[in-house]
Amino acid sequence: MEPVRSLHDLLDLQDVDAHIDRLIDQRQNLPELVDYRATHEATLAVGTARDETAARLRELELAIDKTSGELEITQVKAGAEEMRLYAGGLSARDADYLRREVELLKGKVGGMEEEVLELMESREEVEADLTRLDAELTVETSRKTELEAGIRESWRLIDAEIAVKEHRKSEIVPLIDEDLIDLYEGLRASRDDRVVGALNNGVCGACHLILSSAEENEARQQDPPRCVHCRAILVP
Repeated sequence: MEPVRSLHDLLDLQDVDAHIDRLIDQRQNLPELVDYRATHEATLAVGTARDETAARLRELELAIDKTSGELEITQVKAGAEEMRLYAGGLSARDADYLRREVELLKGKVGGMEEEVLELMESREEVEADLTRLDAELTVETSRKTELEAGIRESWRLIDAEIAVKEHRKSEIVPLIDEDLIDLYEGLRASRDDRVVGALNNGVCGACHLILSSAEENEARQQDPPRCVHCRAILVP
């Protein structure tokens, strides 16, 4: 394999890898992802509030049923006791006792009626809150679904482009000496900047620093040529 040709192919490989890296970064940092995460959190928050409100409504309905049932029993008892009082045939002492009992029961009826009314008013407020939260949840869920569809479409396009670049990479790699590939991959794993640079007019294409004549000769004597400043692989 011709060394210089292999080096030039390595430069092409770096360009392809850089393009793939940019596409992966673009995939991971789509602007829509920020909106999606915010919408997802909002959906969870509204959903939690909606469930808590629905649970509160169920509690109120149970309380209304319980209090209404107790009210009905107390009303029946008060009515029966009142009928006994007005039916006559009681001693003065028993009549006085029964009259106080009827008054007590009617007082309980009045209090329970107020309690039922308050519970029903609370139920109306909670029902209104539940209706509002259901509407908010519908909006957030719809927004989340739209964002998800847009993100998936963007990913589809990016993945298609990555596939093209990966195919191009598969064509380049066999043209390069294996030892050179290993060195290149090792450098890429240890640094974020360019690890291969063209050497033009004594300037390193990776770090853009000028090599003196002595430094350029020193670089060219290495196999492969390496920049004396940044240690990038140089392509004459």
